[in-house]
Amino acid sequence: MNSPADQPAARSAPALSRPLAYGLFGATVLVWGSNWPIMKVGLEMIPPFWFALSRVVLGCLVLFAVLAALRRLEVPRRSDLPLVFSVGVLQVAVFLVTINRALPAVGAGRSAILAYTTPLWVVPGALLLLRERLRPLKLAGLLLGLLGVAILFNPAAFDWGDPTQRWGNALLMLAALASALAILHVRSRHWHGSPLQLAPWQLLVAIPPLLAGALILEADWRPQPSWELGLILLYNGVLATGFCYWGSFTVTRALPAISTSLGFLGVPMIGVASSALALGEPLSASVLGGLLAILGCLALVNLSDLGPRRRS
Repeated sequence: MNSPADQPAARSAPALSRPLAYGLFGATVLVWGSNWPIMKVGLEMIPPFWFALSRVVLGCLVLFAVLAALRRLEVPRRSDLPLVFSVGVLQVAVFLVTINRALPAVGAGRSAILAYTTPLWVVPGALLLLRERLRPLKLAGLLLGLLGVAILFNPAAFDWGDPTQRWGNALLMLAALASALAILHVRSRHWHGSPLQLAPWQLLVAIPPLLAGALILEADWRPQPSWELGLILLYNGVLATGFCYWGSFTVTRALPAISTSLGFLGVPMIGVASSALALGEPLSASVLGGLLAILGCLALVNLSDLGPRRRS
């Protein structure tokens, strides 16, 4: 899942001390980045819709429990419901299912890079729909991001003759686009509840479509319980969803905007590195070139969005 850098900062919770916040930040980035090879292995044992559903249900329970313990659990206001539904459907359900369906056909490291191109697609959408200005940094980031995508999709980067690979790469771009549409909706409206308070409700909204998809498209699947599958589901639900949602919103409030905006770029970097180490995926020139170009794009776009705020 994408970082909360594109969403309003959380409110009304006491901030952590700076050392604890940086420690939590590092743990969040590490867990999210390392999850890409873990997801790829998990999808060998559980189909995409059931995997996404299991992850969302566990994460939802964790976040409801955390907010209840903090005494911050609130029912969303009516004015926040459109945001809850758009994020829950697009940035949770559609995003997770599309990357889950793509991962068996595409390398985990490459998938992490393509799924993290969301801000690249937010830029033209914001220009057309929200009438945002195209600052020089954002234009440079857009061009650099398009270069990164071109590097990853050059004929030498993967087998264009393989329909499975074409479909998998297209799904990853669709995942990024769905997340971008949710972010554009978020930017166009005013939030009343904090992002952390709305997060479990967004996950709750994602459960019905994921359950429907699992029952309709994967009805024949029967679980084969194993300790490995159990650990993968716990990692994805408890850590990569519940813990990382809480951690990302918490550090976004506690740390300078420039630190979090650029620090979350470590997720695809760790995704590529952990996939190479755990799965033996090759670090080809196209993967490294695309990664560097897209990271540069995201850095420039984030810096542009910070505007005149202090960059420390």
